[in-house]
Amino acid sequence: MKTIFQMAEFKVGMLVLVVAGLIAVMSMRVSEDPTVGGAKEYWFYSPNANGLVKKSAVKMAGIPIGIIKDIQLQAGIAKITLVIRSDVDLKKTASAEIKANGILGDKYIEIQPGGLNDEALENKGQILAVKDNGSMDTVMNQITDIATSLDSVVKNLNEAVSKDGTNKHILGRIMQNIDKLTGDIAQITGENKEKIRDIVSEVSTISRSISSTINNQDNGLKISWAKLDKALTNLEQITDKVNQGKGTIGKLINDDKTVEELNTAIEGINGYIDSGNKLQTAIDFHTDYLGAQENWKTSVGIKLQPGLDRYYLLQIVDDPIGVKESTNTLTNVKGGSSTDIDQTTTYKNKMKISLQFAKNFYNTTVRGGMIENSGGAGFDVHFWKRKFLFSIDAFQFSQLNLRTSLKYNVYKGIYVTGGVNDALNKSQGYSNYVGAGLFLTNDDMKVLMTKLPF
Repeated sequence: MKTIFQMAEFKVGMLVLVVAGLIAVMSMRVSEDPTVGGAKEYWFYSPNANGLVKKSAVKMAGIPIGIIKDIQLQAGIAKITLVIRSDVDLKKTASAEIKANGILGDKYIEIQPGGLNDEALENKGQILAVKDNGSMDTVMNQITDIATSLDSVVKNLNEAVSKDGTNKHILGRIMQNIDKLTGDIAQITGENKEKIRDIVSEVSTISRSISSTINNQDNGLKISWAKLDKALTNLEQITDKVNQGKGTIGKLINDDKTVEELNTAIEGINGYIDSGNKLQTAIDFHTDYLGAQENWKTSVGIKLQPGLDRYYLLQIVDDPIGVKESTNTLTNVKGGSSTDIDQTTTYKNKMKISLQFAKNFYNTTVRGGMIENSGGAGFDVHFWKRKFLFSIDAFQFSQLNLRTSLKYNVYKGIYVTGGVNDALNKSQGYSNYVGAGLFLTNDDMKVLMTKLPF
């Protein structure tokens, strides 16, 4: 007994199924539908779908990538649905253009995918940018407009050259003026033939005289030409030497080392001038009232700042404490013992000088140099949006004078200050003080100079 796999009917059926499968696979491979094997849908609106039909091609760069799935009428305009291969990615900036496939009116859709870095357009999304360059109606309308314009030009030209229309158009007026000008020239030449003949004769005589003068070997003009030729020869020799790098000018032009040294010198001069232009100058005037001495201390300073990170400070100080000087006197008395006497002399309101170099570190400044006639150092700290400045000065190290101050900037260079002078009382000058001052930059002084009446 034969099994089902050995029966002729089973073998025939299996052969039919295999052949049908091969036919289906081959039909899919040779199908003209590029969306076979997976697709995406997109759509767009067009005011005119004339010439578009279902299954028409959708192309990108001239290569078929899909077909038109459906064309529907919505709110008086055409909604066109496309089916595109799944491996083609469209962006939200993609555009659809309706193009003609020939002169018979057939059309297809050309797709521009959009920028590579733009956001992707989702499946079944709308293509917003739409063009219609394939409409024969549009082409015919443009041809009609061109023909109308040409007809108008021909009509205007006919009117311009006609006898009655010459004054109606600018072209006609130009032609009329040309005709009048040629008539006037003909009349002038006809009435002055003898004079024109005389002028031509005189011009011919002058040209012959000039030629004779130039060719005459004995006159001064020939000598002048010779000198000019010699001067041009010398100039040519000079330029040849310059091109060969001879002489100072030749080296300057042709020697790279000379040019580089000159450029270096010029850069140095420019840097020096630029540094001078960037130099910031300021004047600081302030006075303090010393409570213990019941007197005023005044100073005037000049601040020179060549850069943001450093500056120089020169101050002249009128100090009521002055400088204390001690002397020792030994007195001998006849028949008695000697007497040793210490005396102290104080000079009131003695002028003192401060000369310091300062280095800025963000909100902190370190100063050093001469402070009120003696060596010293100081520290400044800005805080609270640079409204406040806290300072410590240490100088006169033999009798250490430690001075502290706190400055507050009230408004555009106007400030108040207070602190303690000789906080350790080593110099017998301890005193609290308060004061005020004015700080003017070079920009402030420029403004003030422009406001002066003279």
